[in-house]
Amino acid sequence: MAAIESDFGAFVMKLLLQPPVTDSPQQLPLNGLTFAVKDIYDVEGYVTGFGNPDWARTHPPAISTAPSVLALLNAGATCVGKTVMDEMAYCLYGENKHYGTPVNPCAPDRIPGGSSSGSAVAVAAKLVDFSLGTDTGASVRVPAAFCGIYGFRPSHATVPISGVIPMSQSFDTVGWFARDPVILNQVGRVLLQLTNMEPVQPSFLIIPDDCFQLLGIPSERVTQVLIESFKKLFGDQVVRHTNLGDYVKDKVPTLKHFMTEENDQTEYNIPSLMALSSALRMLQRCEFKNNHGEWINSVKPDLGPGISERIQDALQTTSENIDVCNAARNEFRTALTDLLEEYGILAIPTFPGPPFKLQTDTVTLEHFHARAFSLLSVAGFSGFCQVSIPLGTYDNLPVAVSLLAKHGADGFLLNLVEALDGSLKEQIDIAQNLLNLSLCTIIR
Repeated sequence: MAAIESDFGAFVMKLLLQPPVTDSPQQLPLNGLTFAVKDIYDVEGYVTGFGNPDWARTHPPAISTAPSVLALLNAGATCVGKTVMDEMAYCLYGENKHYGTPVNPCAPDRIPGGSSSGSAVAVAAKLVDFSLGTDTGASVRVPAAFCGIYGFRPSHATVPISGVIPMSQSFDTVGWFARDPVILNQVGRVLLQLTNMEPVQPSFLIIPDDCFQLLGIPSERVTQVLIESFKKLFGDQVVRHTNLGDYVKDKVPTLKHFMTEENDQTEYNIPSLMALSSALRMLQRCEFKNNHGEWINSVKPDLGPGISERIQDALQTTSENIDVCNAARNEFRTALTDLLEEYGILAIPTFPGPPFKLQTDTVTLEHFHARAFSLLSVAGFSGFCQVSIPLGTYDNLPVAVSLLAKHGADGFLLNLVEALDGSLKEQIDIAQNLLNLSLCTIIR
């Protein structure tokens, strides 16, 4: 128990990887910072555990270190450990039956989010300055939102993914967490190999009202904080409202192959975005099966509840509709590029509700899983960059919002998040004071 209290159960293994010796370490961009890595990254001499002891038992130590980890070390940062993750990166919730569930520092009775659970907790608990996760379906964005920190999913294929166990190559990305946007930006510039650039003013901020109607808290608590921050920095004219579901339905005709009668009838739902997530998950399952089906069938690993069912679904997937999935993905990427143009920003809820209580029943989780993927698939299917931004708390639970920019606009998005920091904090304080005032009035 003492070990869990000291490190919040975030680490599966402590280690020490120091940056190379240099004459001028103070000139390195990440000098003096510490980080942790999800146990999906190769580190020379250590077995990459992939969240499952049967995987660790049947695989040898890595013969080299993942390039993304080396880049951070070469930039002056020190790695202090590998973190707990969901088994085979195939869950959003962070509960691992073999290695335990990392404790969410924001809400200890709630799940931390997955699959990069330990990496998010290590940052939120101030055990490290930043950390590496991976984001295929949402494995950085969700734990960032649940743990009240920043999480960045870069544009697909912009950060080398070699030395990382693949889950689904069409969507796999190296992602990272930080408690503040300055470090988030510094880490991003190292991983993305970006030169310093002057901040660019966003052309507009799109608020898709239909997406924010999916929130389980009053949507104004999120949208008004964001809108007022943008208006203060960039002017009243910058904000636009739209219906993203209708836009996607009109611009991505191939999604009709994934529209179902059930989607149309489900309450609190956006049918076209549900179809989007169906296409993404079909392609994801097929690629996961190609990557790991043979190992699963031969080893028959011990898998936790929820994980086991998802993996069995993947193993039963066929490739007959893959061409249709890829066609829909190309149409969607073009449509979203047209919508955002060069420097437009799309805001969406990171997740439709607060983190669930520990050991929430599977039926409840799956209900929200479908709704969540309507939102989470937007960046995944398009390959666009997305950042989850903490917006304080509501009812003592963390609140988050996400901003998306076009593929390749990562530096622009990182600079924007840093520029927004002060204004967002002001608006969060205002929103919190208004909420407290209304609660006092009700009590009286």
